[in-house]
Amino acid sequence: MSSPKNPLWPELNYNAWRDTRDTLQLWTQIVGKIRMMQTPWLNHSWHVALYVTARGLSTSPIPHGSRSFDIQFDFLEHVLEITVSDGGQRRLALRPQSVADFYGAVMTALVELGVAVTINEKPCEIAGAIPFSQDRLHASYDAEYAWRFWQVLLQTDRVLEKFRTGFLGKSSPVHFFWGSFDLAVTRFSGRRAPPFPGRAPGVAAEVMREAYSHEVSSAGFWPGGNGTDYPAFYSYAYPAPAGFKECAVHPAAAFFSEALGEFLLPYDAVRTAADPDTELMAFLQSTYEAAARSAGWDRAALECPSGQPGVPRDTGT
Repeated sequence: MSSPKNPLWPELNYNAWRDTRDTLQLWTQIVGKIRMMQTPWLNHSWHVALYVTARGLSTSPIPHGSRSFDIQFDFLEHVLEITVSDGGQRRLALRPQSVADFYGAVMTALVELGVAVTINEKPCEIAGAIPFSQDRLHASYDAEYAWRFWQVLLQTDRVLEKFRTGFLGKSSPVHFFWGSFDLAVTRFSGRRAPPFPGRAPGVAAEVMREAYSHEVSSAGFWPGGNGTDYPAFYSYAYPAPAGFKECAVHPAAAFFSEALGEFLLPYDAVRTAADPDTELMAFLQSTYEAAARSAGWDRAALECPSGQPGVPRDTGT
């Protein structure tokens, strides 16, 4: 199930698992929207994200009246686990089934647990999307590739968490956005940004503007789609500063995509490297430096050495 050279970074052939990828994205949107509808709005839509766990992807606790519940995609046992703080639980098999059937099973389980939630059935960030309860087109689930996808997220999450420790300024958690289906971490300069002009299917313009209300350097991983037919790491800046795309970045396989407006590093270049962690960290650090340098960030005030386990940060006082 993994590369003999780097067993922690398995092969993730986009064409081989594309149908599962597309179905799984829609399943995560159903779960993500359940969280979104129960959670107070947090800056930059951070309240909607899912989180990588030692078993898969989780909502974290969701308030529901005097109780809380969480929902987890468990890619070890291939079940969707719904757990309520009063002890209620449902486990739904992750198997080949339509989005409509998955949606119906999840909503029925929530009703049975007394935590019924109503969501907007229209998927986000997917052109021409079918409402969840009507979608019988997407019905694939390859358990091996779902495991591989989670394993890549698990390793990427670990590296992104380490990368995050080298920044004193405002930074997002490392979190998984089900709309765009990517794992991301974002750094902020502290300055306001011009109104974001971009649009995404199924996402209100004011949501996009709020998400990009401040100047950012953002990096992460997506498993293919959204403009590429291969999995890749990415890094972009908003607003894109003059000279950003011309900056030299590392490693050698990284390049600037004119079509997407961001730097890309194919996943296979990391997976097949002698030291994948070092290869990925070089990409994250060099593309961040390209953004911060081009945009004139106050790097002396924002940056710091990477954190070490059990060692408090030296404040110099």
